[in-house]
Amino acid sequence: MLIFRQLFDLTSSTYTYLLADGASGEAVIIDPVFDNVRRDAALVRELGLRLVATLDTHVHADHVTGAWLLKQACGSDILLSRLSGAANADRLLDHGECVTFGGRHLEARATPGHTNGCMSYVLDDQRMAFTGDSLLIRGCGRTDFQQGSAELLYRSVHEQILSLPAGCLLYPGHDYRGLTVTSVAEERRYNPRLGGDTNVADFAGYMKHLGLPHPRLIDIAVPANLRCGQPDAASEPPLQSSWATLTYSFGGVWEIQPATLEEQLAAGAAGQIQVVDVREAHEFTDALGHIRGARLLPLSELAARQAELDRGRPVVTVCRSGARSAQATVLLQKAGYTDVANLAGGMLRWRAQALPVDDGLD
Repeated sequence: MLIFRQLFDLTSSTYTYLLADGASGEAVIIDPVFDNVRRDAALVRELGLRLVATLDTHVHADHVTGAWLLKQACGSDILLSRLSGAANADRLLDHGECVTFGGRHLEARATPGHTNGCMSYVLDDQRMAFTGDSLLIRGCGRTDFQQGSAELLYRSVHEQILSLPAGCLLYPGHDYRGLTVTSVAEERRYNPRLGGDTNVADFAGYMKHLGLPHPRLIDIAVPANLRCGQPDAASEPPLQSSWATLTYSFGGVWEIQPATLEEQLAAGAAGQIQVVDVREAHEFTDALGHIRGARLLPLSELAARQAELDRGRPVVTVCRSGARSAQATVLLQKAGYTDVANLAGGMLRWRAQALPVDDGLD
């Protein structure tokens, strides 16, 4: 079974793709974004997968790749085109090479024209292809910078992408209108730049008159992507908290396990960590009890009373199952609290692990 997820970066309108072989658990990620590395690593972990490689379709000009950070987090290899000119890659790909993950593989097809190092990745059964910026939904990448060539891109798309079976689904590197997928048959017929009866002269004339502005982040993104996303130490986003061992969930919430919180409290962190129970008052003293030293601050009152908390001390939010307290972390983060974590599994998991409580029933 193929595991497939399409992810999105709102800032750059970039699509990131996770593919995994369900039998082996081996996975690859195509076009990861630097700012979303925690999200992507959390998804890999929650699905029980092992990330073996990241593949970039080209040296991007509108965002920084997350390849280097994912290698640090997951041990994955960094792969991209030999013609990219990038340093820090573990494997540089030539046209026709295969990238294996478990019992599946992707074929790397050189599709230059947007940049020299553009690669499209075709799934082994040719039912899916990932085209980067070479072919977008009813469009294509620009050809006016970074070794761009309209004539070369026209040949690349027609020879390497639109030559695939008509039913092959095409997944682009970006979309700015909320469209998610197209097909070879659709683009052959309806792509206004490359489809229908257009020829290379039509396409070149079209591309010369796009009049697009210079990419806003090109001076930052291109140098960083030529390092495969390896950041300066000062710009590297933390993948872990400094005040406790936390886990970042795919839902976007930092979580602390009950045993970890108990260890922190037993070690004397009770005066530092603020344990905030967001259940209603009658639940605070029901059969589950509450964590010793916890402060009752119901979720219904949190927005109005959040100023009662100390912004300089970490906050752990608690509820019955971890659902309401997860929402509490979001509210506190929006209010400017930076060190906030949710108690994973709430009081149900705390009691299941026989950790100490006040006012609860044995």
